[in-house]
Amino acid sequence: MPGRWQMRGWATRRIDAGPPGGAEIPPPIPYIQAMTAPRAARPIRIAAALALALAGAGLGACSSGNDEEAYVEKPVEELYNNAVNAMSSGQYKRAAKLFDEVERQHPYSVWATRANLQAAYAHYQANKYDDAIVALDRFIQLNPSNRDVAYAYYLKALCSYEQITDVARDARMTEQSLQALQEVVRRFPDTSYARDARVKIDLTYDHLAGKEMEVGRFYLKRGQWLAAINRFRNVVEKYQTTSHVPEALHRLVECYMALGLVDEARRSAAVLGHNYPGSSWYRDSYALVGTGELPKEENAGLVSRTLNAINPLNLF
Repeated sequence: MPGRWQMRGWATRRIDAGPPGGAEIPPPIPYIQAMTAPRAARPIRIAAALALALAGAGLGACSSGNDEEAYVEKPVEELYNNAVNAMSSGQYKRAAKLFDEVERQHPYSVWATRANLQAAYAHYQANKYDDAIVALDRFIQLNPSNRDVAYAYYLKALCSYEQITDVARDARMTEQSLQALQEVVRRFPDTSYARDARVKIDLTYDHLAGKEMEVGRFYLKRGQWLAAINRFRNVVEKYQTTSHVPEALHRLVECYMALGLVDEARRSAAVLGHNYPGSSWYRDSYALVGTGELPKEENAGLVSRTLNAINPLNLF
């Protein structure tokens, strides 16, 4: 599994106050300069905040066992910049909470949209993938034409991709990751997000092929030849660009030899030798089939040759 994708330059840039814009990988977390409340309005804002704080403290005293902080209205620049500072210091849970507070207290602010996206990234950094996906779905639903929506789709795909485990476990998360990565490529084919998604799609295919091989070997060890053939055939048909194809072809040779279908085993070995002549799996297949030159099949694609080799008699 590749290492965690790093966000370069986040929480380090300070820009002038104004509507947030998109950026290349990654979108920056800008600081907000104090700019929203006029000076004449600040005493009123402070007095209101103090009143709310006192009221919240009184309610907290009456309700024992409630550990939630009292609601205190704060300026958007204070909340956002505190969230940026928390992100910079690695306090991702606190940063996510503060970014959520920006959206809650100032839903019509120009910074609420960006705070929604930054909260999702903070959840992602804290390995709270489900919370990150919820935040990203909300961002995508509310801002389908935002310039950072491609990044939101990509980050959502990463949340699934980084939960992929070893091939012995359920492949549901791998399939979910594949769908999310393919959606990034389909929607934003010319972006840097799509280029990285294509690489991860290849790795995901390899993982799914590995899962099929794991199940196929299970059946092979127990002598369930037809069930094993179906699994190895899936690898050859669906994941023919992965590193598991040579072994899958060799396992088909083993299954056919066990069933006494020597000609079919020879043909599978021929496909293996034609496409992977230097593979150790081909040498093993050659030794298994026996002496004599294996037939070579020319002028045919891998899939068509393999289909003819593994199912010439329409047994399944």
